[in-house]
Amino acid sequence: MEEKAEIYRGCVIPRDLYYNIENQIWFKVNEDGTVTVGATDIGQARAGKIINIRIKKIGKRVEKGKPLASLESGKWTGPVPADVEGEIVDRNEELFENPALINEDPYGKGWIVKIKPTDLRRDLADLITGEEAVKKLKEYIEREGVDCSEGKAQISKKFYS
Repeated sequence: MEEKAEIYRGCVIPRDLYYNIENQIWFKVNEDGTVTVGATDIGQARAGKIINIRIKKIGKRVEKGKPLASLESGKWTGPVPADVEGEIVDRNEELFENPALINEDPYGKGWIVKIKPTDLRRDLADLITGEEAVKKLKEYIEREGVDCSEGKAQISKKFYS
């Protein structure tokens, strides 16, 4: 049986997600047709401890390429782009109290929003998944000098305990 995720230089890379490589955002298509969006392990390691987050309100329509949230760490502030256009149907309210969930569990409790997509097929065509994503993410890790190992990452991650 094939592993669902690969670990490279301490960074977890799930094969079953879709990715925006340059912005380090992941997308998961849910059974109900919605799409969950979050920051990758690589992205959170580069940003450092997330100390603040702003997320668009439920019911808000987000256009492709426009921000659906913004993250802030001690050394970085940046948008989370909507690579999947649609309506925000849920947002992770826990992040307002504990934005570091993105660091601790980027693919689980650290999800950011869920979107009801307008044209999922079109939007997924612009993202990568599977072995191609693993290859491209490893290239990104090498190019940017990222190491997600517990001792190297900006904060200790519960994922490794």
